[in-house]
Amino acid sequence: MLTMLITAALVAAPSVKPATNTVCPVGGDKVNAKSQKVVVRGREYSICCAGCDKLLKANPDKYLEKDGTPKNAKK
Repeated sequence: MLTMLITAALVAAPSVKPATNTVCPVGGDKVNAKSQKVVVRGREYSICCAGCDKLLKANPDKYLEKDGTPKNAKK
């Protein structure tokens, strides 16, 4: 029974796209695989510090393009 509940929860949970950014969308500092993560609009972003998660969640349009790409990403 427990296995069925866990399986159902995993199937129902929306998938999150993993972080691919190399620069914090908020602070602009370099980030890597060990950096803190935050999920915004179903996509994970690496951030440079704990304060950046609150700023990114509060105002994603300021830091992210419509397609989810950080506005400060190199083009």
